[in-house]
Amino acid sequence: MLRRHFIKKNATLFAAATLTSPAATMGKPKKIKPGRLKAGDTVAFISPGSFLDDAGLQKAVQNVEGLGCKVQLAKNIREQRGFLAGTDQQRLDDLHQAFSDKQVDAVWCVRGGYGCSRLLPGIDYHLIKKNPKILIGYSDVTALVNAIYQRTGLVTFHGPVAASDFTDFTKKQLNAVLMDGRDNYTIQLPEVVVDLVEPLIFNPKKIKGVLAGGNLSLLAAMAGTPYSVDFNNKIAFIEDIGEKPYRIDRMLTQLRQACNLEKACGIALGDFSGCDSIEPNSLTLKETLTDRLDMGKIPVGYRFPFGHTADHCTLPIGTKVELDVEKMKIILLESAVT
Repeated sequence: MLRRHFIKKNATLFAAATLTSPAATMGKPKKIKPGRLKAGDTVAFISPGSFLDDAGLQKAVQNVEGLGCKVQLAKNIREQRGFLAGTDQQRLDDLHQAFSDKQVDAVWCVRGGYGCSRLLPGIDYHLIKKNPKILIGYSDVTALVNAIYQRTGLVTFHGPVAASDFTDFTKKQLNAVLMDGRDNYTIQLPEVVVDLVEPLIFNPKKIKGVLAGGNLSLLAAMAGTPYSVDFNNKIAFIEDIGEKPYRIDRMLTQLRQACNLEKACGIALGDFSGCDSIEPNSLTLKETLTDRLDMGKIPVGYRFPFGHTADHCTLPIGTKVELDVEKMKIILLESAVT
């Protein structure tokens, strides 16, 4: 009798706690699109992860000024604490200042590296939601762009960091997505490399859905946290660099078990440069991808141009796209900016 009373009482308390927890009450925020980037706009540079030296910073300034924009350096951008670009608080301060400054039109991460996920619990998501702006970066910035979209509804951008090599292809994608704000825009491999690429395709068909994803290592590291990406009914895009096939296997397995990757509408894979193995007793990269991602119904395409690759497209997280893995195309069905 006492045992039944104890179980009933605690079940009631657990249900009440669940209903009032942040995860249960937060809900899905309404989608917000930032204003488009225009010539003459001011772009704030932040380094939310690792430190960038002066040569890299100079390159970043030249890249973004080449788009016709003005650059504003964050107060702490030259700070360094080990491999990080200053303390967590300094990097948070720069992020918050960039979004709260009315003179700043967009926020561009100068590099990835490591450190962005450390900031997630301290971010003022309400401040960002009240001051929607373009936020762009990739690699470790995967943590920021996904967490901010999930918590605020603000469309964010998985695209080149400011210190990337801005090839003609990369600049074309930036202009189309951030500046022109084009819809029905098709992203595919540059013509010069189409014949050199051997794609890997499963279940070739067209599928529509909302984009979510980024760097595999970061997506796996976020799994099980309050910032985990849920791929249920999403079009997932995933990339990485320099990881051995068994590590790719482990991380994809984690996404399947913790992030509903098996319930995705479709999956677009990046180049995965340096991830193939020449070690004995190892599956190749393609064998690993086949083993983990050939799931029967989900269309999957490998070698899309995003992430750690020379020619880098800009993918807006939270917008609806059409994935055509047979023709290796991603079609943006709506403008990502206003």
